[in-house]
Amino acid sequence: MTDKTLGLAVIGTGFGCITHVPAFRDAGFEVRALIGRDRTRTAERAARFDIAHAVTSLGEAMAATDIDAVTIATPPHTHAELAIEAAERGLHVVCEKPFAADLTQARAMLDAVERAGVVHQIGTEFRYATPQALLARQVAEGAIGTPKLATLLMHLPMFAAEGSQAPGWWTDGAAGGGWLGAQGTHMIDQIRCTLGEFDSVSAGLPVVADRGQTAEDSFTVQFRTVDGVDGVLQSTVGSWGPLLMTTRIAGTAGTVWIDGDRVRHADASGEREVAVPTDLENPAPQPPPFDLFSTTYDWLHATGLDRAPYARLADAFRRRILGEQIAATEPRPATFHDGVAGQAVLDAIRLSAAEGRSVRVADLG
Repeated sequence: MTDKTLGLAVIGTGFGCITHVPAFRDAGFEVRALIGRDRTRTAERAARFDIAHAVTSLGEAMAATDIDAVTIATPPHTHAELAIEAAERGLHVVCEKPFAADLTQARAMLDAVERAGVVHQIGTEFRYATPQALLARQVAEGAIGTPKLATLLMHLPMFAAEGSQAPGWWTDGAAGGGWLGAQGTHMIDQIRCTLGEFDSVSAGLPVVADRGQTAEDSFTVQFRTVDGVDGVLQSTVGSWGPLLMTTRIAGTAGTVWIDGDRVRHADASGEREVAVPTDLENPAPQPPPFDLFSTTYDWLHATGLDRAPYARLADAFRRRILGEQIAATEPRPATFHDGVAGQAVLDAIRLSAAEGRSVRVADLG
């Protein structure tokens, strides 16, 4: 074990500043450089967050200061080039989700980090959110017997109104955007780390509130896992109405579900709230400064709900770099292997929606 303080470069001046900078600092990293495309904006954001170096390339960052790792918070179609460059420079890397533009890119990214021998993780911070982590632990411990049925729903009216704004990449299907990439990746990861790998999907990717985008604002996915769990994922940001959120898993001996920030369990003996163990507790959310928000999409992060889970993700990353073990009871950090597996599911969903048929994930090769 070492007391070395790890130097970090954050690539991306949007979500990178809203969540990555404070979360990685919470985890003990020293954020030494901010990398952005626009030098003026990058300098302004670096000054706003007291980051010493504002640069426009990884090479410039490494010339300016000592960097051990990078975190990539840029649009998905840029991830492959940045992650591969970081790996080739010997830097440990966290990459945001959606992981890549397609499965070919995802595999190239995994190959690069494995060749370089660097530590790699994916920005699936909600593995560390208390309700999700507790639900996954309940399933793993057999609280519902053998899982059989999963239902995950999220309806938000965020883009129903005319004039709602999203980042350019988010509305561009060719750039890996869309609500499937933005939210579906979290749902897919939750299924994979709770119920195992996907076997097949049958999906639709409609646009409910047409704003001229080439990417979907909604998705419905019927799926079956390798272990025989049937389920449905559905989410939209284009429909009017109240917030609707459901995560519910039924098994042969009971059911668990997320109710706000709590987890509840029901079986033949009745219904009860599941106590939160100390190791899964997170500090209260810390809202980021609202002046950082420029689009409707940015307001998804207004509560600061993702900062504490992201800090736990970053802490796992730090410990892995330093050669420390991740406890078996902790949520498992998602690596680029998970990025490839999740991307295969995304590609299968898109193929299913395009061709109107069920697709087996393994058939993508």
